[in-house]
Amino acid sequence: MEQLYKENAKIVYRYLLSLCRNRTLAEDLTQETFLRAYQSLERYDGSCRLSTWLCQIGRHIWYQHLEKNKREIPMEPEDGPAPVHSRPEETVISKMELMDTLKEMQKLPPQMREVIYLRTAAELSFREIGEVLGKSENWARVNFYRGKEMLIKAARAAEWEET
Repeated sequence: MEQLYKENAKIVYRYLLSLCRNRTLAEDLTQETFLRAYQSLERYDGSCRLSTWLCQIGRHIWYQHLEKNKREIPMEPEDGPAPVHSRPEETVISKMELMDTLKEMQKLPPQMREVIYLRTAAELSFREIGEVLGKSENWARVNFYRGKEMLIKAARAAEWEET
């Protein structure tokens, strides 16, 4: 079990962090994921990668957490380390652009938003995303592309309004 944890904990943690955007909660959910995986290891049939199976468990635990706490998914991520910029105004502009993108992502349909999170934050392949969400690889690819196009369109519209 320790080897299983060492090989997959980072993937599961990053995935859960992409869902909840809270480091402490993601750590707790990761621990709960591995506890439940240990308790149901005999049900793992090998039809998908172990990391995918663990992410499915983590996703289920995340939804249980939301239901139990009756809370909305937070709009803004927990503050993380700021990117290094040579000038303070670059840091402010970068942070504003990130916040605009995250706000636009909240307007996307939930599954499309989740596909984008899984691809960008958890760095899962389209095949793995399809497995986690119970859909096809092609479905994940199409939803990622459409979501990305919607974000680009919103960014262009915002630029157009500013000029």
